[in-house]
Amino acid sequence: NGTDGARAPKVSCEERNTTGIERFVLQILNVSQDLMEFLNPNSSDCTLVLFYTPWCRFSASLAPHFNSLPRAFPTLRFLALDASQHSSLSTRFGTVAVPNILLFQGAKPMARFNHTDRTLETLKDFIFNQTGIEAKGDVSVTEEDWEGPLPSVLTKGIDWLLLFSVLFLASFVMYATVRTESIRWLIPGQEHEHQE
Repeated sequence: NGTDGARAPKVSCEERNTTGIERFVLQILNVSQDLMEFLNPNSSDCTLVLFYTPWCRFSASLAPHFNSLPRAFPTLRFLALDASQHSSLSTRFGTVAVPNILLFQGAKPMARFNHTDRTLETLKDFIFNQTGIEAKGDVSVTEEDWEGPLPSVLTKGIDWLLLFSVLFLASFVMYATVRTESIRWLIPGQEHEHQE
């Protein structure tokens, strides 16, 4: 009755058939695609999903490492989605910060990558510890991984929701300043004067 010290995987993944697939790449979902279309709730295959934003420097530094994962684990699927364009999914799966990596079995999130050191090696260790699937040994981050498909260069953009929020707040403050007498009851410590 001996133990070999090896832990059983936490997630039992059905490895996909790779026959006929020549190139293993990460798939990035566009704004019109829904993650649930890519996850089969009736199967036990596993998918690693990255929630990122193109203007986050941590997402950009993780990109080449995540781009190389499909070559290291050809029997698993890898998806990435812009969390700012898929905010309902971010809310649904509790991804309040980016980058955020979830391991799905079928359509159910099974594990979250919670390490600050986001390298190919730590990602390989995470996948092995969760699934028991070993990475191909000859895979490393290449120059091609720095180029895409996930961008490793920050993009500049306008966060329209933040801009709208600031404008709304500024207009409310201006309105409140102009209408101080009519909203006096909002200011703490101001008592209503009652005429009797």
